[in-house]
Amino acid sequence: MRRISPVPVLAVGLIALVALVVPWLGLADPVKIDVGNRLVGPSWQHWLGQDEVGRDILSRLLWGARSSLSVAILSASIACVIGTSLGVLGGFLGGVVDLLTIRAADIILCFPPLLLALLVVTLLGPGASTLVPVLALVFIPGFVRVAYAGVLGVRHQEYVEAQRALGVGPLKIMLRTVLPNIGGPVMVQFSLAMAAAVVLESGLSFLGLGVVPPSPSWGLMIGAARSTMAQTVLPLLWPCLALTSTVLA
Repeated sequence: MRRISPVPVLAVGLIALVALVVPWLGLADPVKIDVGNRLVGPSWQHWLGQDEVGRDILSRLLWGARSSLSVAILSASIACVIGTSLGVLGGFLGGVVDLLTIRAADIILCFPPLLLALLVVTLLGPGASTLVPVLALVFIPGFVRVAYAGVLGVRHQEYVEAQRALGVGPLKIMLRTVLPNIGGPVMVQFSLAMAAAVVLESGLSFLGLGVVPPSPSWGLMIGAARSTMAQTVLPLLWPCLALTSTVLA
């Protein structure tokens, strides 16, 4: 088997670990305002400097990672469970189930993901509790198509036919025989959905339709730093680097 490079694995693990333990790192309050020291550069007290209202950038950056990754993991996990289940059912059972699952996924795929998310968030209101189901809805069709294609490739294999011949029920065959054999593509789709969810969450927060201020979010930090980029680029640079490196990893 091809050896996996340890660099991205370590990067993702480090980002996830930092986001998990950030409440216990003893950082400055991410929402505390100090207008008298706005846009101050890096110092011993504030390693990455202070933003447009004097908040600690490092603290907001790490708490923002917690917000972005929480939304991404939850939405991608929900989409993975629902989408994979629908894809396996449609591909294995065929007939009306196939028609309903695939056509429903096709209808959702007709809408650009960002526009669909914008529409639903505008109707339901901003906030992390709204973002999770919205992003899950956006990513479900991708999992349906990947799982469906995988099932079509294995449902007539000898080991599946052997299970049928032994009298094993359809549900057991799908769970114990079919699903493990399509796990690879589903996991790849999960990683892509995670990266896309981080970008979409940041984009919606940037537009004011995601995480609600003053809660920290990379999208909110980028949006707020745009107005002061002529004075200093550091408040804009750090969240952009964090977002880019996380998605690439």
